[in-house]
Amino acid sequence: MSRITTPFTHDSTAAEVVAGVDLSGRRAVVTGGASGIGVETPPLAAAGAEVTLAVRNTAAGERVAAQLIESTGNSNVFVAPIELADRESVRAFAASWDGPLHILVNNAGVMAEPLTRTPEGWEHQFATNHLGHFGLALGLYDALAAAGDARIVSVSSSAHLRSDVHFDDIHFERRPYDEWAAYGQSKTANILFAVEAAKRWADAGIVANALMPGGIRTALQRHVDAEAQEGWDNFPWKTPEQGASTSVLLAASPLVAGVTGKYFEDNNEAVPNTGEEFSGVAKYALDPESATRLWELSEKLV
Repeated sequence: MSRITTPFTHDSTAAEVVAGVDLSGRRAVVTGGASGIGVETPPLAAAGAEVTLAVRNTAAGERVAAQLIESTGNSNVFVAPIELADRESVRAFAASWDGPLHILVNNAGVMAEPLTRTPEGWEHQFATNHLGHFGLALGLYDALAAAGDARIVSVSSSAHLRSDVHFDDIHFERRPYDEWAAYGQSKTANILFAVEAAKRWADAGIVANALMPGGIRTALQRHVDAEAQEGWDNFPWKTPEQGASTSVLLAASPLVAGVTGKYFEDNNEAVPNTGEEFSGVAKYALDPESATRLWELSEKLV
């Protein structure tokens, strides 16, 4: 199968990839839509979609929603609370949803934070970045299926190259904790989720893809100390508007209609990682056996 490419690149913005697309009548949920690239993902609203910002900080969410309504003229922008590391909060959000859901953008996340555990004992990055979004997608399955042609978009990272999922000790109960290994593992899980959802939910018309948004300076880096950021100045940084482009492409563009189970970066399907550069997709992140194993484990947990 040939690699999927589009006319868009590293420098394209979310507004550019959705230009001319009419999303009237379609409904979207964007987690983490009150900060970082989540704020830029709702050009979906400018294209006419109803957009719900699923956020921890509802006050910040309301401010972003008001700005979106004013700038787009679309009054169908809403805010709802969710704490992805809290199973009950995720279940409550899903239970409160009524009607079809056409687009789910799993955007929220935490990165390289000190070891923190949920009440269940789960490592917090894995719980937030993967398990929370997994539980949300499961809870919204009926709404996604009712749409007939729903799209799930999971924001991963090139940091998935730092770690496969360590099934023998996912939550760092026996191995030394490393914040970057934990983050990388959670980002690999985001890709494996898309691989398995693509297989399990195809008959319901649901497609699922993952992506690397690019390097964007946001509050996501708040746990990364200055020493760790040395050398980052030469990194090909993106603006938030550019960083949201691949999410919006997968959520809305007709150029990728029907595409599923893939990992994109810079608005094109990623090439295999060669080990020489910190880009592309790791073979283990697309492994179908790992994807099934992770799904079955995650179902038991959530």
